[in-house]
Amino acid sequence: MSAPVSAKNVFYAQSGGVTAVINASACGVIETARKSPGLGKVYAGRNGIIGALREELIDTSLESDATIAALRHTPSGAFGSCRYKLKSVEQNRAEYERLIEVFKAHDIGYFFYNGGGDSQDTANKVAQFSQQMNFPITCIGVPKTVDNDLPITDCCPGFGSVAKYVAVSIREAGLDVASMCESSTKVFVLEVMGRHAGWIAGAAGLAAEQEGDAPHIIVFPEIAFDKTAFLAKVKESVGKYGYCAIVVSEGAHYADGTFLAEAGGKDAFGHAQLGGVAPFMAAMIKQELGYKYHWAVSDYLQRAARHIASATDVAQAYAMGKAAVEFALAGKNAVMPTIVRESNSPYRWSVGEARLSDVANVEKKMPRDYITDDGFGITAKAREYFAPLVVGEDYPPYHNGLPQYARMNHTLLPKKLPVWNK
Repeated sequence: MSAPVSAKNVFYAQSGGVTAVINASACGVIETARKSPGLGKVYAGRNGIIGALREELIDTSLESDATIAALRHTPSGAFGSCRYKLKSVEQNRAEYERLIEVFKAHDIGYFFYNGGGDSQDTANKVAQFSQQMNFPITCIGVPKTVDNDLPITDCCPGFGSVAKYVAVSIREAGLDVASMCESSTKVFVLEVMGRHAGWIAGAAGLAAEQEGDAPHIIVFPEIAFDKTAFLAKVKESVGKYGYCAIVVSEGAHYADGTFLAEAGGKDAFGHAQLGGVAPFMAAMIKQELGYKYHWAVSDYLQRAARHIASATDVAQAYAMGKAAVEFALAGKNAVMPTIVRESNSPYRWSVGEARLSDVANVEKKMPRDYITDDGFGITAKAREYFAPLVVGEDYPPYHNGLPQYARMNHTLLPKKLPVWNK
């Protein structure tokens, strides 16, 4: 069914670090919009909000239904993402005016921004500014972040899959080290993402189901690093189990707030550039205790591992995209769909709602009662929270032993405005 002549078009964009399931949210947005006669075409920003500023809009109507459906099992950002934070209207009004000009030129009335706290802040600002410009845009946030640090929502799409990846990885690596520790490696350090919130590191604790299972130590950004206590714990673990498997969050820091491994410099959002806490920690152990070690950095592997994605995470990611379109059609604005946990056993969840102003730039950290008293493990309460989020397998299709992912045409709309070169 073709859309009514008056139907406004949709702009969808991905922002920030990508995940194994962000494209499932894109699939939810596009498939739902295609079934909605009140909406026109869906245009996606090439490389996020930068695509809007540069008027580089991908016409998703030229992608087949099969290709759009394949987004559900495709990792990374199919349309390109970016780390680009819009400043306040007072600081850079020209950027907001440019966005409205582009939206006007392409008859866009809906903006769905798929990202974390900074992205929700951007969507909220655009909603407000568009009213001032007398060209109101319905702005709906679509939650996404492996860090799981958005407030209000019980969990964030992307987190369940990275949680599953790191828990599986430390279990498998732990078995490897255990088999060799008598005459070889005694310490293994796995570095995971998490600047200020230790959700990913905490989820690795799911792998330890019995006494002696890896990981033996988890280092959280919520707990100031105590070198003496840490080294004593490493020595104790090696003495009891023959080896020590450690998971450390990239944001591990000392009591004065200094990161253990601050590389220097800032990223596009003004955050300190981090890097190398695993080798730093391994070298510390070698110097102080003399143990042979190995270390690894999960890095992009943890957030791109669609082959081991959580089925729960995939379902929730798709549902957030679908709900965003339904919210817009219901006349809502400057809001974000959320995941509401209704029960743990059996696990039940539903779709809720939060105002973008309540989500923007707020980081949700691990509660203290999710972390053991010694600061090096997770409690039963944390395990109860994490466990349902990694449940279920949702494998992509395979061919010749390799997963098959969506391949997009990325056909751009003809430009109508002067080149944006600021």
